[in-house]
Amino acid sequence: MAQTEGSLWKTLLLRRNVVALLAFLGFFNVYTLRVNLSVAIVAMTKNYTVIADNGTITYMQDFPWDSKQRGNILGSFFYGYVLTQLAGGWLGTKIGGAKVFGTGVFVTALLSLITPFMANLGIGVLIAVRVIEGFFEGVTYPCIHAVWARWAPPQERTRLASFGFSGSFFGTVVAFPACGFFAEKLGWPSTFYIPAVVAIIWCITWFICVKDDPESDPWITENELKFLQDALGDVKSQQVTHPWRAFFRSMPVWAIVSAHFCENWGFYTMLTQLPTFMNDTLQFEIQAAGFLSALPYLVMAITLQIAGVLVDRLRRKNYFTTTQVRKIFNCGAFLSQTVFMISAAFAETAFLTILFITLAVGLGAFSWAAFSVNHLDIAPQHAGVLMGISNTFATFSGIISPSVAGYVVQHKSKDEWRIVFCISGLIYLFGAIFYAIFASGEVQPWAIEKKNENQQNNEKNKEKMAYENHGMTDITLDR
Repeated sequence: MAQTEGSLWKTLLLRRNVVALLAFLGFFNVYTLRVNLSVAIVAMTKNYTVIADNGTITYMQDFPWDSKQRGNILGSFFYGYVLTQLAGGWLGTKIGGAKVFGTGVFVTALLSLITPFMANLGIGVLIAVRVIEGFFEGVTYPCIHAVWARWAPPQERTRLASFGFSGSFFGTVVAFPACGFFAEKLGWPSTFYIPAVVAIIWCITWFICVKDDPESDPWITENELKFLQDALGDVKSQQVTHPWRAFFRSMPVWAIVSAHFCENWGFYTMLTQLPTFMNDTLQFEIQAAGFLSALPYLVMAITLQIAGVLVDRLRRKNYFTTTQVRKIFNCGAFLSQTVFMISAAFAETAFLTILFITLAVGLGAFSWAAFSVNHLDIAPQHAGVLMGISNTFATFSGIISPSVAGYVVQHKSKDEWRIVFCISGLIYLFGAIFYAIFASGEVQPWAIEKKNENQQNNEKNKEKMAYENHGMTDITLDR
């Protein structure tokens, strides 16, 4: 890590590290607001006993939804989410990623507050609220790349971006057991109220502390500002024109799209269905199911911290090119996930099933340290829009996979869940093959600004000197 100040404490307080920390907490809230329904729906549809005054015993549910209806409710979020991926990347580039990110989380939190009331009005109203919630949350992933384009030096991209994204998985880790606890002790509406209030508090902090670019930050030191300007150039004043036709003709772009879709298929399948699987098939109570459902994401969150630092180190030390390290991490993760997801399908005990699912989901962190940052490698000035494109396609997996699981799992049997796991495993395998063939870590010809050779060499030398002047001499500028 480049250090512009002498002490560790001052390094931690560097503004780009503060932005990364608050982005981490932002994605933490994004996912608590997303997965709360996955836990709450178990409590909302659970049978409970009502004893009348005359002693008559009746079994009731708050919401008598069958598996297909539950699948449609859980998938409805993504119908709105898919609509704003491109808009999030474009708006982040045009008006500032920090503004768009904070606004998306804030509106999502407000909608979470009203979800219990809306659910009582009917399944159609609940689905509509979730669609709108997805619409506003959809801007968050694409627009954050607009933040990194202005705050993350090239040799720190993977570390900063991976750390920010890992908040999603820590949010999932906390949300599953916490929402299970809230549902058991306080009633299922609390699983919506509490995450919403926490997210609103974060939004206030984000709007106060994070600016769209270093030049607008009143707390940044002159030393760090100069370092970022030298390493990144004058990103703020660049007028970006997106080559849309070139995007869709580029196989490295499609490699990212494929990897994003395949990773999200398994991720969203488990994210939306794991509490139900734990409760219905493995016979765990809601609170225990919530805790065990969080284990894969705990592994993923911890692993992503290691993966992000390791990727940047391998690139800086010139052990591998950017292309090689992206392929090694992404394809290695996908092949491992294929093995463990299919192993989970045929495991004979609850312990082995949970172990294999944990490894299958958790190892996805290594792929996230590859494809999710790959947009910044191949076209840094277009990274927000490219993230919007890849996340648009990836979101279709969130729409399709819960519905597929809902239609396959009709009788809550292990054989039905075996099919769900095998589908995920085969999709991981396809993603590994496609990414290995077509991915790239180099700036693409259509993303290279028209500059003469002297200008390009001057920019590279200026970036290298920025790192050398601030304690990083062992770098290779391969972009």
